[in-house]
Amino acid sequence: MAKSLNVLFISSEVYPFIKESEIADVSFSLPLALRDIGHDVRVMMPKYGSISERKNRIHEINRLRDISIPIGKTTEPATVKSSSIYNPRVKVQAYITTNEKYFDSKKGIYNDPKTGEEYPDNAERFIFFNRSVIETCLILEWFPDIIHCNDWQTAIIAAYAKGMFPQKFKKTKIVFTIHDITNQGIFPISEFKHTGLSNSVLAHFKHKNKLNFLKGALHYADYVTTVSETYADEILNDKSNGLNAQLKSLGDRFIGILNGIDKWVWNPAKDGMIESKYDSDFEEYKYNNKVALLNQFGLEFHPKRPLIGMVSGLEESKGINLFIESADRIFENDLQIVMLGVGSAEITKKLNDIAAKYPEKFKVRYAFDDALTHLIYAGSDMTIIPPKIEPCGLSIMYSMLYGSIPIARATGGMKEVIEAYDPETGDGNTIAFDDFSSDSLMGGLNTALELFKNKPAWEEFALNGMSSEFNWLESVEKYDAIYRKIIKEL
Repeated sequence: MAKSLNVLFISSEVYPFIKESEIADVSFSLPLALRDIGHDVRVMMPKYGSISERKNRIHEINRLRDISIPIGKTTEPATVKSSSIYNPRVKVQAYITTNEKYFDSKKGIYNDPKTGEEYPDNAERFIFFNRSVIETCLILEWFPDIIHCNDWQTAIIAAYAKGMFPQKFKKTKIVFTIHDITNQGIFPISEFKHTGLSNSVLAHFKHKNKLNFLKGALHYADYVTTVSETYADEILNDKSNGLNAQLKSLGDRFIGILNGIDKWVWNPAKDGMIESKYDSDFEEYKYNNKVALLNQFGLEFHPKRPLIGMVSGLEESKGINLFIESADRIFENDLQIVMLGVGSAEITKKLNDIAAKYPEKFKVRYAFDDALTHLIYAGSDMTIIPPKIEPCGLSIMYSMLYGSIPIARATGGMKEVIEAYDPETGDGNTIAFDDFSSDSLMGGLNTALELFKNKPAWEEFALNGMSSEFNWLESVEKYDAIYRKIIKEL
């Protein structure tokens, strides 16, 4: 049997503590999958003000109280606490950085929930968190084989480990995963002074006269991954937001690996967050969850009226503007739509205007609500997923598994799971469209509405999706192979 590795998995969001994007789901399910194949895995994240310590069983560790974290010429105290994430098979310890100024006093992760605006000290906040990771390892005298970092919020850790403490971390290798290359951690160059790094390394973080966290991670990481093969190809070419040369310079040290999901959490046969579990009676399962979902949103149940769900960040990259543009054409049809997500004040106003115009057909809730997310997938007949850019697409996996037929734009990582509906044979798992346009979206919707009238064909098509396998079995083996490959290079 291969030797177990020590892995420290770093993320700005981890389910179930907090979730604003799919990175939280991956930061829960991948560490558990790695533990399941035998690795000693721990995760680390910040504790934001909206995270309840009592509910999440977060407790202090005597050795990790009041750690002085240098931020430029000053210091801020961090107390690193402990909790865990788990499923019925395995458990992983979680280290959680607390600090009043940067995290506990703020309810949001990246944005103020009241205004929707980014916190002005985001650069300092995540510099502080990155340094707290390093200081925790130093105090515990635990230098893992692998530190696995995720997105720009963790991008300075490799520079700290290799630049400031090379002897301590000489046996540690860094893997960095890009979840969304459009978010690179771009700030005024003056923010670099807060890192405490030598000015000699500034060039690795400087891009277009700005501080670019992600660029620095690409330089210092031993291996870089992203969340699907298709997205890897896309960002190697014309969708890298200016980092094309840096990505290409990685050569065979850059790869796309499709995300999986934790089937203990996302399983309609066992899900305690939905009204009615699936036990082979599709019609009863859908009916009970649909009625419960409509009640939650204050809409009336109509047996022949399809209910469409949308769970998404309410932002341009997720295609929300395409939905807004198409709204009048969509609501010409006899249907209902429920939407869950958080977005800018501008998008919120437009959605409120649509809800006011179609009060019996459209309801929207602005929140991150895990239980309601599960109920939307279980209770809706179909799900609209129209992204402009989609690195992986966990939402389409959830839709399929819960029997909500996706009407989805085939882009990015979603191409790797979509099997387009064939009207001749009834085969497939998604009613797919290619162009990012209102006409293409409406074409997909009209196909779905027509199919919905044929209940036996509709149920068979939904069951095609529910039989899909989206676990981590194959992908976690790829990560294991990467870890072992770079460790051997010592």
